[in-house]
Amino acid sequence: MTRPALQHLGHGIFALDSGYVRRHFDAIHLIIEGGRAAIIDSGTRHSVPAVLKALADLGIERDEVDYVVLTHVHLDHAGGAGELLQALPSARLTVHPRGARHMIDPTRLWQATCEVYGQAEAERLYGGIIAVPAERVIETPEGACIRLAGRELQYLDAPGHARHHVVIRDSDSGWLFAGDTFGISYREFDVDGRALAFPSSTPVQFEPEALRHSIDRMLALAPEAIVLTHYSAVRDVPRLGADLKRMINRYEAMGLAHEHAGAARLDRIREAMRSLLLQQVQAHGVKLSEQTILELIALDIDLNAAGIVSWLDARSRQ
Repeated sequence: MTRPALQHLGHGIFALDSGYVRRHFDAIHLIIEGGRAAIIDSGTRHSVPAVLKALADLGIERDEVDYVVLTHVHLDHAGGAGELLQALPSARLTVHPRGARHMIDPTRLWQATCEVYGQAEAERLYGGIIAVPAERVIETPEGACIRLAGRELQYLDAPGHARHHVVIRDSDSGWLFAGDTFGISYREFDVDGRALAFPSSTPVQFEPEALRHSIDRMLALAPEAIVLTHYSAVRDVPRLGADLKRMINRYEAMGLAHEHAGAARLDRIREAMRSLLLQQVQAHGVKLSEQTILELIALDIDLNAAGIVSWLDARSRQ
């Protein structure tokens, strides 16, 4: 059965396929309460028309959107925020204090993205980024809270994937919007309703110990579901959290095993990551062909390996 592009998850929470990379790779979430809306992560600039259409389909006028909420400022999550705010006259942007300056002046953020992907590929994937006026930005550090028609969204500082990452707790459902801090879970890998998750160690701020701590904080809140950008809601949270922490340990050991491999370091870590993720998917019981699995995780293999190298480089400078 094909999933609709816009899916109601319950509690007035909707998942929208952003269209980034492939179907059901990258989700934008909308919360509707009392005729008002908040958008959790914006997707890329290419995603903006789909968001505006989803609002119209839900009967939400553009001036009834109060917030665009960013988990962090990586461009698959935040690249469309500036253009989206131009279309939403009442909305304000919420973002971690470390990320706020990059949304107000995205020059360095765009340069860093081009360094990772190359200029042409960055343009193809993200379409650039538009600055957000400073007066429309709300910084949301640990303990911050906003209200959507009386419904509270509470913020936790959540480093490990990125130092400018927050996790948002919805007071109505108790669910957590985790961005990339609770890992990656593709629906193609679900087996008999059981999800598979693995950590996202993309460059340049992967920190294993911080990520384990952030996951422990989420687990302590005992949410019934955690909502991921890649892809949407997962349940069976304690099992997935334990799996993620074991995998972070494997990522850390993988990096240390090849720390002194010189020019071959990235290639060796990439090959080890390929083997590890493929083994995990197959052990979960996924019946897709090896070629299909590797196609689905190809981007994760490359970015996770690069993130481990970034962690090793940062570790060597300490």
